Amino acid sequence: MKVAGFTIVRNAEKFDYPVKESILSVLPIVDIFIVSIGQSEDNTEGIIRSIPSDKIKIVHSVWDDNLREGGKVLAIETNKAKEQIPSDIDWCFYIQSDEVINENDYEKIQQAMKENLYNPDVEGLLFNYYHFFGNYDYIATSRKWYRKEIRIIRNNKDILSYKDAQGFRKLNNEKLKVKETGAYIYHYGWVRHPKAQLEKQKNFHKLWHDDEWVKQHIDEEKILNYKVNDILEKFNGKHPFVMKDRIEKYNWHFNYSKDDIKLPFKEKLLYKFEQLTGYRVGEYKNYRMI
Repeated sequence: MKVAGFTIVRNAEKFDYPVKESILSVLPIVDIFIVSIGQSEDNTEGIIRSIPSDKIKIVHSVWDDNLREGGKVLAIETNKAKEQIPSDIDWCFYIQSDEVINENDYEKIQQAMKENLYNPDVEGLLFNYYHFFGNYDYIATSRKWYRKEIRIIRNNKDILSYKDAQGFRKLNNEKLKVKETGAYIYHYGWVRHPKAQLEKQKNFHKLWHDDEWVKQHIDEEKILNYKVNDILEKFNGKHPFVMKDRIEKYNWHFNYSKDDIKLPFKEKLLYKFEQLTGYRVGEYKNYRMI
């Protein structure tokens, strides 16, 4: 069984992406890792080249900054990176540059790939998610955060990144048939210094909207102070080992109190129902469980 990791990245230093930790977390369970670097204004390539591994293959790409439709450029760039994967690879492990896996899940992930290697009905493998918010002690658990997504796919040219690259679908828009790994993706997209978070959000929304929309809708004060009207829960687990140094350098203030939350009664009721039953009413699922 041969496995390739792949990711896309641009301006990792400027927007404080934990891309080095992300790649390091996947390297032990892949044979090759494709890193597609978009045109950057910082030391992104230097960060990637500082990783001591001959498994890494760097390719360069030019992102179309004029493409502002539903984050489509992210899917386009993800597919371009996927095209670099050799034909003899069985499984493709996609990881975004703010996502990390825990070394304690390696065995689960490898076992899922081995068990389903010769079952053509299984087109992808599903991961659970921890969405960290504000700092490394809180995870977002409300209904607006997806609970699962595909991160391992077969090396099939008809499987493509979907919409804004959150997941994958077939060329005919058909959902992939998947099985669960039982492993978690640790998503740190909302844990970075507030100033870096503001710049990242401005840049991120430009993948969907024009400059005027960004100017009118980005609340700088809210982002800089990490104001959140959402349900967060304390994280009591252990972070991936590769995140140790980054977590120790945490140096901004984040306050959270459930007393400050002002959600509609319906949202509170649905959240309570989910906590009691484990079932999420109307949950969006970009996959088919088998």
